Amino acid sequence: MKYGWKIIVGTIVGFLGSAFGNVGGVGGGGIFVPMLTLIIGFDAKSAIAISKCMITGGATATVFYNLRQRHPTLDLPVIDYDLALLFQPMLMLGISIGVSFNVIFPDWMLTTLLIISFTGISVKSFFKGVDTWKQETLMMKEASKNSLTDGRGGSTYIGNPEDDAHYIKTIDPVKDNTNQSRKKVSVIDNVHWKELGLLFAVWIMILALEIGKNYTTTCSGVYWVINLLQVPIAVGMSSYQAMRLYKGQRIIASKGDQQTHWRVLQLIVFCACGILAGTIAGLLGLGGGFILAPLFLGLGIPPQVASATSILAMAFSASIAVVEYYLLKRFPISYALYFVAVATAAALVGQHLVRKVIAMLGRASVIIFILTLTLCVSAVLLGGVGVANMIKRIENKEYMGFGNLCTYKVKE
Repeated sequence: MKYGWKIIVGTIVGFLGSAFGNVGGVGGGGIFVPMLTLIIGFDAKSAIAISKCMITGGATATVFYNLRQRHPTLDLPVIDYDLALLFQPMLMLGISIGVSFNVIFPDWMLTTLLIISFTGISVKSFFKGVDTWKQETLMMKEASKNSLTDGRGGSTYIGNPEDDAHYIKTIDPVKDNTNQSRKKVSVIDNVHWKELGLLFAVWIMILALEIGKNYTTTCSGVYWVINLLQVPIAVGMSSYQAMRLYKGQRIIASKGDQQTHWRVLQLIVFCACGILAGTIAGLLGLGGGFILAPLFLGLGIPPQVASATSILAMAFSASIAVVEYYLLKRFPISYALYFVAVATAAALVGQHLVRKVIAMLGRASVIIFILTLTLCVSAVLLGGVGVANMIKRIENKEYMGFGNLCTYKVKE
């Protein structure tokens, strides 16, 4: 590994990408890949592999940071383990499907899908951020008026669970002190170990199948059996969690409304969204956070919880890709370790600084705007690189049609 101006510039871009990406809950892959190709000079496949390493490093650091954090308004962990258990197995199944389609679909179609997806999600996230900002402003004004009229003193940053903004409410200082003391719990008590164990179980089983698949002949009988075995694992675990939610044995408590009456169709749609997020992520070579984080926000989950839960699910899926790429010797170890260290440090710094900003401003909508900014930058960079590659292939008169999964060979 040679240090020079490229490494310095790449380090700065990677640091900012990881800091913003992990705060927004999307990981930063949309910034890492263009940085590694345009600045550092890696080919596309090596760039994607190192990007997955950076996503895994940043996401893992963020997860460990969030293990001690509490929900912004409720006496709960900031990570919603029940929500993660519903989506994460289907996300991993979708990524497996998307990777296969990535080989089949032509580059121009993937680039078009990328631009459309990122643009649509960015616009929706922006308007969600504006709406949340307005609600926070109204709540601040109401809290200020109440503090002047009821004589109880002080607006406090703990929020109203029934409001979509979830942040500001005027309360009794005595109750506030009780609430703050209740939030100080150990890591052991702050983790839902059963749900986390189930997430690890799914991760281990699918990882074993993905590793085994690399030692089979593509499109052979064993290859398809291993692929299909992922379906009962992922569907079974998500169905188990969906059944618990349907029966009221578990709730998505982070919403604050204690919803216990889940409809079957509603749960099926959520699971389908998990597969869709994973499929698109696998198609574009990214993590699933850029779909999950906005989706969680749309469900009424507070930004801090949406970001933390999305990052947890993405850490599992990205780490599987890292193991596969390592077995395929797709990336140089020295570069990967260096940029993983950069992404890890940036993720921790980003989380710390953003929490300070939120506490100072009293506005968690900052996270939504960071998410929107990350998505917009990713769309411009990835879209630009994709269009440039298409133009080059057209000039060279290369084949730009659909590929064949069974005859595809990795170019060394």
